[in-house]
Amino acid sequence: MNLSLLQQQLINHWQKDFPLISSPYAQLAKELGSSEAEVLEALKALEQADILSRLGAVFDHKKAGASTLAALMVPEEDLEYVADIVNKFEQVNHNYAREHDYNLWFVVTAADDFILQRVLARIEQLTGLTVLVLPMEKAFHIDLSFQIDFDSKQPLARVN
Repeated sequence: MNLSLLQQQLINHWQKDFPLISSPYAQLAKELGSSEAEVLEALKALEQADILSRLGAVFDHKKAGASTLAALMVPEEDLEYVADIVNKFEQVNHNYAREHDYNLWFVVTAADDFILQRVLARIEQLTGLTVLVLPMEKAFHIDLSFQIDFDSKQPLARVN
């Protein structure tokens, strides 16, 4: 997909400091010299192209509910299929492949521990795999934003 300048600006400039106001997309449009409708259309196109999977806040999980890091041991030939199943859960973010016996890692965030456990159980049911639950023992702040070099010939990363 060839990304418009507006789409590139939305990806690179709004991973942080998204305006927390009643009309955030109008504010983005104003700052980018665009219209609110164009911003919404650009975001919709990014989502439909599977470049943008989620637009939303990241909260301190201990103040906003329950969360955990989780991992699956997936046969290599099934990795994309299983990742697609896991990605269908709105409670899942930061889903990524790793070079490890447990080769699919993801974060699950839910309103409370009961819902969190239900999501993990449902993932096990749908994938037929046992979820390794890795609860946080110590908090670290990691900046999850990144700039994309749109001039390079590298494929686009999935932005969560």
